[in-house]
Amino acid sequence: MQPAIHRPTRAIIDRQAIRNNFLHERQQLTSDKYIFAVVKANAYGHGAVAVAKVLHELQVDGFCVATLDEALELRQNGLQEPILVLGITSVQDVQLAAENDISLTAASLAWLEEAVNNLQQPLKIHLAIDSGMNRLGIRDRLEVIAATEFLLQETNLVAEGIFTHFATADEPDVTYFNSQERKFRELICDVRTTFQYVHCANSATALWHQDVTSNVIRLGISLYGLNPSGTVMKELPYSLHPALSLTSEVSYIKQLPAGQKVGYGATYTTSSDEIIATIPIGYADGWLRRLSGSKIIIDDELCPIVGRICMDQLMVSVGHMVPVGTPVVLIGTQADLSISATDVANYSKTINYEITCNLSDRIPRTYIN
Repeated sequence: MQPAIHRPTRAIIDRQAIRNNFLHERQQLTSDKYIFAVVKANAYGHGAVAVAKVLHELQVDGFCVATLDEALELRQNGLQEPILVLGITSVQDVQLAAENDISLTAASLAWLEEAVNNLQQPLKIHLAIDSGMNRLGIRDRLEVIAATEFLLQETNLVAEGIFTHFATADEPDVTYFNSQERKFRELICDVRTTFQYVHCANSATALWHQDVTSNVIRLGISLYGLNPSGTVMKELPYSLHPALSLTSEVSYIKQLPAGQKVGYGATYTTSSDEIIATIPIGYADGWLRRLSGSKIIIDDELCPIVGRICMDQLMVSVGHMVPVGTPVVLIGTQADLSISATDVANYSKTINYEITCNLSDRIPRTYIN
């Protein structure tokens, strides 16, 4: 999608916030641990290549992505650090990964057996272990052993890493978390090789479970300054600095008398004289219809979105007349008022991850600092 550069709506990404979050996590770690920055889904809406280049300057140890295409984008833009694809890649594409020095996830012995038939050179493998997430990975100890033995005997397969993923690392009840960690250790205890990377620590694990069996931190949402738990786990080992602000401007404004309908479906009726401002952002930009009724900041006031959010625009009830071009903050700070991605997520009954990931490519990303 072409960014709408001739429209005032912008996602502003603060590079210094990303640097701060990364360096704070680095300071928590011993020298024998690695940080792989998770830049999948366009770096959670922040811009994968731009974020990766910032982290390259800080000597990040590697990157995690969800798809082979995301990994290739990094390679095509000059990033040479290790890259792990966390999702399942088609066995038809394993040679392409090998040619670009991209590590792939293997979630079964069967996948390894098929993949090796398509390789003309060594491919780095991270073996996925299902310790209780039940999304992907090997669940049986004997299959873990068999898959590891297969990796050792095939010259075109390199046993680089072994990993799992926790389902509840961001929750105060650690019962299931502890059972997953125990299962992970049980499943890998009999493998006959030493993997360079043994990892299970996502952002939440890195923040609240620092003693797990892991020498790699897969630093995701906290890299962008957002709490993985939303507002559930408020105590943090260091401050997180949100990197993304979402801004726009008033594109049109009018005063309506009482009894006027606003927006599709005529769901909102003015109860008295009201000033209605139109803002050029809508659900095609990722500001979804379920955010109707939430508030944004205009001229140092919290103003409610009224009527249904449209594809490209939304309407807001403003307390007083303001000029066209008045700045608008949807995520971020203006004067003493602030709206976080977590605030937006709480209103729409979701998580902050979804809010930033939803921001479409039509919104230009502007990088500062």
